[in-house]
Amino acid sequence: MNRTPRIAAIHDLSGFGRCSLTIVMPVLSAMGLQCCPLPTAYLSTHTGGFTGNTFLDMTEELGKAMAHWERLGLTFEAIYTGFMGNERQMALAADFIRAVRSPGTIVVVDPVMGDHGKLYRTYTPAMCQAMKGLAETADVIVPNATEAALLLDVPYESLSPTRDGFRRTVEALSRQGRRSVVLTGVSLSEGQTGAACFDRITGNTSFVQVPFVSRAFHGTGDLFASVLTGALVQGTSLPDAAEQAAEFVRRCAAHTAPQDLPPREGIDVEPLRGLLAPMKGDTP
Repeated sequence: MNRTPRIAAIHDLSGFGRCSLTIVMPVLSAMGLQCCPLPTAYLSTHTGGFTGNTFLDMTEELGKAMAHWERLGLTFEAIYTGFMGNERQMALAADFIRAVRSPGTIVVVDPVMGDHGKLYRTYTPAMCQAMKGLAETADVIVPNATEAALLLDVPYESLSPTRDGFRRTVEALSRQGRRSVVLTGVSLSEGQTGAACFDRITGNTSFVQVPFVSRAFHGTGDLFASVLTGALVQGTSLPDAAEQAAEFVRRCAAHTAPQDLPPREGIDVEPLRGLLAPMKGDTP
C-alpha cells in the first residue's frame, strides 16, 4: 500500500480564531492527507479584530526544523506556504522548496500580504518584495486582488473587476504561463463570488462562481487555499479543485452565518469537515 501523501505546511499558528494552521491541519487531514506543519509564528489570536495579541517569532526554529527534515531526506507531495513573519522566513521557505521538491511535488504559495487594497499591519514593503521571490518558486499561487496588485507592482485601483480584467490579471501573474494562478474574491455578477483560474498545464483561463454569503468571516482565504491544495494533491484538475474549494467555503459560510458569531472567531468549519473525506476505497 502506498503511504498517505504528505504536505509540508509553512504557516503561522494562532491559538484562537480559525485561520492559518488551525484551518490548514484539520482540513488536509479530513481530506485523507498528512499535514506536516512548519510554524512561522505563534500568536495567541490572529490580528484581525483582536488587539493585544502575543507574537512569538519562530524564525530560528523554522530554519532548524527545515534543516532537520532535509537531513532526514523527507519527501512531500506538496509544499504549501502562507503567512510569513519576516523576509528571512521567506528566504528560508524558498531554499527549503528548492532543496526538497521533486518532479512530482506541487508547490502552492498563498502570498499573504493584505486585503481590500491595504497591507496587513505586520507587513512592510521589504517583505512584499521578498514574497515576490517566494512566489517565483510556486507551481500555483493563490492571491486576492490586493496581493495580485502587489505582485504585479500596479496600483490596486488599476485592476479591472470585469471578466476581461480578471483574465488579464491571472495571465499576467502566470509569468508567461510558467505557473498556475487562482485569483480569489472574483465576482462576475451580483450575488456571486469565486475565483479566476489560469492553468499552466492547459494554458486556459476559467472562472468559478458560487452564491455569495453576505457576511464576512476570517479564515475563508485559508480554507479555500487549503481545500484547493488538498484537491490538487489528490489529482484533481486546477479548475475542478478551485470549484471544490469555492463550494466548500460557501457551505461553511452558510453554516456559520446563522450563528451570529463575531467575525473575528472565524468560519465554523469543524462540523462540515466530513464532507471533505475521500470516498471509501478512493486513493488520494
